[in-house]
Amino acid sequence: QRRLFTAARPPAPPLQGRWMCCWKPDARCRILECGGAMSFETVSARWQDTFERLVGSIEEYGLFVSPYITAKPMERVVQILQDRGVVSGVRLDVLTDLSVNNVLRGSTDPGALILLMDAIPRTRVTYLPRLHAKVYVADESEAIVTSGNLTESGLSLNYEYGVRITDPAFVRRIREDILAYRDLSNVVPRPEIEQLAQTASDLRDLSHRIEREARKTLRDEFRRRTSEAETELMEIRASGKTTNGIFADTIVYLLRKYGPMRTIELHPLIQQIHPDLCDDSIDRVIKGVHFGKKWKHYVRNAQQHLKQRGIIGFDGTRWYLIQGG
Repeated sequence: QRRLFTAARPPAPPLQGRWMCCWKPDARCRILECGGAMSFETVSARWQDTFERLVGSIEEYGLFVSPYITAKPMERVVQILQDRGVVSGVRLDVLTDLSVNNVLRGSTDPGALILLMDAIPRTRVTYLPRLHAKVYVADESEAIVTSGNLTESGLSLNYEYGVRITDPAFVRRIREDILAYRDLSNVVPRPEIEQLAQTASDLRDLSHRIEREARKTLRDEFRRRTSEAETELMEIRASGKTTNGIFADTIVYLLRKYGPMRTIELHPLIQQIHPDLCDDSIDRVIKGVHFGKKWKHYVRNAQQHLKQRGIIGFDGTRWYLIQGG
């Protein structure tokens, strides 16, 4: 049975001695020289080249600390180490956040870790929740402490900022601090990373299905509530009136406004005024009165009713308003 925790390393002793530091301008950056030995170089903006130079300088051991890791940076790490012919002799420690949420969002790609482990056999992956540090170390010769993750965005798109350190004592201190924190957790075996990748894929599929079903449910609910609201509004508009009464009033209004008209000319104008009552796709029943698909039938009834009452007339082609009607 695997132990959940291993004994933590004792904390590294504080650096001894006093360091006299001064800023020295440089064409590419600013260099901080301390005591003639310790040096710092600012790393800003797109720092992919700086990271790749660090990878290219690894002789025996590399330490990558990044909450988010994706495939393309890992492909470059593998390519650089393969080109140098050192994949069999190099040890890599990778500290990352393999939380389910990170994996589901694609912030951390288990497939990228598997790719690295396949190419560099002596790679160890440690899962540390709440990890936020981004630190990259080559042996004891160089370290980068930065805001950038091992993602394409973190390396080449985002504005990131950090420091490159080349003093062996300080690099060693950084490495010891990180390894002491790493030892609070366990190495994640490759089969478990593979299982996590499969589980994440299954969960993403399930999440998408839930979203689709939820969207359908929400769409259905939206349509139902919309229809109810439209019906309530129609009830208000039709309150105290019959279908015949609504269309009769509209016909009189249109003939008074535009003069004699054919039925085919009346229809679109009536539909424009009452789009909810003249919807060809549905048949609504409001308090026992039908509206919708049969609206043209009700318009014809209204025309005949108005004609019988002597309000409008028909000359065989057009309907017209009778004077005094």
